[in-house]
Amino acid sequence: MKIKSSLLSVSLFCVGTFSSAAFAHFPLMSCWFESDKVLCEAGYSDGSTAVEYNVDMFDYDDNLIAKAMTDKRSIAEFTKPDTDFYLVFDAGHENPVEVDVVEIKEK
Repeated sequence: MKIKSSLLSVSLFCVGTFSSAAFAHFPLMSCWFESDKVLCEAGYSDGSTAVEYNVDMFDYDDNLIAKAMTDKRSIAEFTKPDTDFYLVFDAGHENPVEVDVVEIKEK
């Protein structure tokens, strides 16, 4: 009986340890225009915020044209550039979030 109990404990430990990927969350970002500004709210699929993370703005030649850090509301603010651009929120996960200017609407 003690062996069954130990086996059950080890099995539950393994299931809990190796199934953590099923509970993983991934980064999200939504952006919008407000007047001459571009605002982006970053966060995670589990609803948690992304405070003090970098959001980078690149032109279509992949040149970094601006950089902002999310505030306590998880929002990064940029001045709207005169060129086409895309924004990147890289939270250190495998897939950073990219939002292209053509996807951004006025809020």
